[in-house]
Amino acid sequence: MLQLEGIVKRFGTYTALNGVTMDVPTGKVFGLLGPNGAGKTTLIRIITRITGADEGRVMLDGREMTREDVAHLGYLPEERGLYKKMKVGEQALYLARLKGLSKAEASKRLKVWFERWEMSGWWNKKVEELSKGMAQKVQFVTTVLHEPKLLILDEPFSGFDPINAELIRSEILRLRDTGTTIMLSTHGMASVEELCDNIGLIDKARLMLHGNVGQIRRDFSTNTFRIEYKGTKVALANALSFTGELIDCEERDGQGTARVRLGKGSKLNDVLRQLLPSVELHGVHEEIPSMHDIFIKVVSEKDPEMVTQGMTE
Repeated sequence: MLQLEGIVKRFGTYTALNGVTMDVPTGKVFGLLGPNGAGKTTLIRIITRITGADEGRVMLDGREMTREDVAHLGYLPEERGLYKKMKVGEQALYLARLKGLSKAEASKRLKVWFERWEMSGWWNKKVEELSKGMAQKVQFVTTVLHEPKLLILDEPFSGFDPINAELIRSEILRLRDTGTTIMLSTHGMASVEELCDNIGLIDKARLMLHGNVGQIRRDFSTNTFRIEYKGTKVALANALSFTGELIDCEERDGQGTARVRLGKGSKLNDVLRQLLPSVELHGVHEEIPSMHDIFIKVVSEKDPEMVTQGMTE
């Protein structure tokens, strides 16, 4: 769907993006991640043609993106922007018409959305009468009303209560399942694990991490397992002498939970074979690092040239 090739953007002597290359696959939710100031918003503005890149290309469906393609995008910026003195319905119609919908088609689609989201009573209210969350729901609807092929959401959960945040999450997944490609810029790592199929992590203007969420989590695993057992810590530790390292252990009333890291060259089956004669095993679970932990690890790296890539859909 969307390919970014060697994107460079400078503001005077400051480099906001330095050779960013990545793919956003069709029909997936792609998480655009990075700390504040990393270059995420600049990249989004280049994709939406609000600003231009100094170097590189933005490709859409295998060809260089044009101004006409912007009409087929949906962009919800982090900075919300509705005209406070306008009535909600009037404004929604106006924004829909800007995206090329006729008044009749816009009215028809808005009626469906307003009824589904229980917003019909807001139609004749002025935007300034709405709470922040209510106004954001209106802006989300107007962003997706024209059924864009590519939807870009910048911190879409900001300011929402848990119920409305869940409503937006469900809608993102529904749109994905109907074929919409979604780029989601967020600081919420829990949302990344729940919603995103693939991610790109930018730090210090460079792409530091790029790929499938599940694969990235597996790639960052440390061969650490949580083992539930019945027996003694001493017996467990002795059995691990040649195949693994006991990181920590808790015991109570003969039941224990240990965290074990496999030794170099060892496999899980090697560890289990050593443990079985010494303790009674009740459960074995691999510890897969969370995206939060991976985010912290990657942005803490001192060497900006270390980039993990390899798109896996």
